[in-house]
Amino acid sequence: MVALTSVTPHSSNKLYPTPFTCYSNSVNENTSSSSNFIAINPIKRRHSLSRLTIRSSAATKPPKSPAEQDWKTKRELLLEKRVRSVDVKEALRLQQENSFVILDVRPIAEFKEGHPPGAINVQIYRLIKEWTAWDIARRAAFAFFGIFAGTEENPEFLQDVASKLDKNSKIIVACSSGGTMKPTQNLPEGQQSRSLIAAYLLVLNGYNNVFHLEGGLYQWFKEDLPIESEEEEE
Repeated sequence: MVALTSVTPHSSNKLYPTPFTCYSNSVNENTSSSSNFIAINPIKRRHSLSRLTIRSSAATKPPKSPAEQDWKTKRELLLEKRVRSVDVKEALRLQQENSFVILDVRPIAEFKEGHPPGAINVQIYRLIKEWTAWDIARRAAFAFFGIFAGTEENPEFLQDVASKLDKNSKIIVACSSGGTMKPTQNLPEGQQSRSLIAAYLLVLNGYNNVFHLEGGLYQWFKEDLPIESEEEEE
């Protein structure tokens, strides 16, 4: 037999304006019903449920997206190959004193607007060139988002680098933002960038002395380090 007992909390607040009922399924019919209810503290119960919800959320993190997993794989190789990030002032010193070459992987138009003196440009992404049905669809997709200069991976990137630098060259790879391999609370795998993707391709294909420009050329320009530009031919 189930005992049904009405209990009124002793608190004077209005969180629980009406009595609540507790049940016990193990009741002896010969005993008083007043001794057979299960005491429940509603405030403790609420806090317990909150802790359970937090623990459940922490234990059920969403799986990584394909792009996140791809970057994780690239980052692991960069760390394994000991690719080191350098700030802009150290990069300038290495260029001037240790014959390092700055490899600027931004689009050629950005490179012409301004770049470190002596830098070499090989763009890792290029403007979409072809006019196949697939390329037209991609252009339309970019245009839908207001981007009228859609880009694609440069399939000749490694070939172009090889025509300018041998595999023993000392290279500092640079792009606009730079990205980072350093973990943070919000980005435990760091933040990928064009220069880090380029560095990954280089070490994957046998380049031995690859560094990465932390802070990117944005930081280079911000600190008023030397730059040069190329005039467009009319």
